[in-house]
Parts: sequence; structure tokens; C-alpha cells
Amino acid sequence: MADQTHVLFVEDDDVIREATQLALERDGFVVTAMPDGLSGLEAFRADRPDIALLDVMVPGLDGVSLCRRIRDESTVPVIMLSARADSIDVVLGLEAGADDYVTKPFDGAVLVARIRAVLRRFGHAGGGDRTETAAPEAGGVLSFGDLEIDTEGMEVRRGGQPVALTPTEMRLLLEFSSAPGTVLSRDKLLERVWDYGWGGDTRVVDVHVQRLRTKIGQDRIETVRGFGYKLKA
Repeated sequence: MADQTHVLFVEDDDVIREATQLALERDGFVVTAMPDGLSGLEAFRADRPDIALLDVMVPGLDGVSLCRRIRDESTVPVIMLSARADSIDVVLGLEAGADDYVTKPFDGAVLVARIRAVLRRFGHAGGGDRTETAAPEAGGVLSFGDLEIDTEGMEVRRGGQPVALTPTEMRLLLEFSSAPGTVLSRDKLLERVWDYGWGGDTRVVDVHVQRLRTKIGQDRIETVRGFGYKLKA
């Protein structure tokens, strides 16, 4: 998989950018590395990479704004890079449409593992505008009030109108719809949706649930305090 994968890497620190590019290329990835957000956006539009790694604090066009611009045009997976795990920028990046984040400084092997985990979720097959293929087994159209989920066509409608979801949002919704009324913990969702075989930051789940609610209805997914979330049957 890796030898076919094109990574856009936007990082303003020369040492980090060059070292990370070399590490990824040694692992077989094709890397386009850019020092600022504006050149990163140009490279994204020109090259259509399979995944984007965006540092939060790049000049010109910051990483959060760049993520938002990419998300306006594509469902390509985005991983944000932040120097602080507790930074509000992490949450802002996830709200802008990022699928995951990695805290700096990071180990090269950890970064590669996260990239591959995201690509597995997206059914990577070259090109950044394809929808995800891996999903919970289901068939036909599921209905929950005015919400309709076509689990084969990977389409969602609310009140008869199409709902645009990112692949991660779609996979999250499919997890909920495969067990309506069942409480799914944040850790379980990290494992099933984000393919984490290790502990992850549950804020990733919380922000994606909130994004999903804004699209399918705020009361459709219920918070069960202390346990997780469930889709109202």
C-alpha cells in the first residue's frame, strides 16, 4: 500500500519537514513537502494526494484554515500535527474536518502507523476524492425517523435531502446504525472507527460526534453520561 501512497506534508520547521519526509520516503511513501499553508493548498490542488499531514501553526494559511479549505473540496483524509496535546488548536482542527491528530515530537514509526490506520479506514486506492469502502456489514436502507442510510450506496438522506458526510463521519454513523439503541463507548468507537489498537484521545470521538449531529440532527445521537453515545432507534 505504502509504495502507492502520495502524502502531502505541510510543516514550516525545516528540520522536522526534511527529517519526516526522509523517514516517510524510506517507508515507501511518495511525499510532497511544503513550508507554508498557501503552497500546501496549491500542491493539494495540483497533486491530489492520498492523505494530508498538516502542522497547525504554519505561516501564510494556518493548518486549521488549510484543513477547512481542503475539506471544502475533498474527502481526502487529513491528520493534524500539533506541538501540544492539550492545545485548543487540536479541537479546532478536528472541527475543521481533520480525521485524526498526532502530537509533536512524534516517533516516525508511530506516525507511519497512524497514516496506515487512516488509509485502511478510507479504503485507499489512489486519489483523494474516493469514499471509504471498509464499513460494518449491513445491507439495504436503514431508516431512523427522517434519516435514511443507504449502507450499500454509502449515501445518507435527511428529510429526503442528501447529507454530505466525510468518510470518517460515514463510518461513525454506520457503527451507530449497526446497533441502534446500544451504547457505544468512546474507546470502542476509537477501536472500530479509527482503528486504534492502543489508547487514543477521546476528544477525536467527541468532536466527530458533534460534527455528525450538526448534519443528521442534534437529538439523533444521545450522550449517555459516563458511558458513551447511542443512536436513537
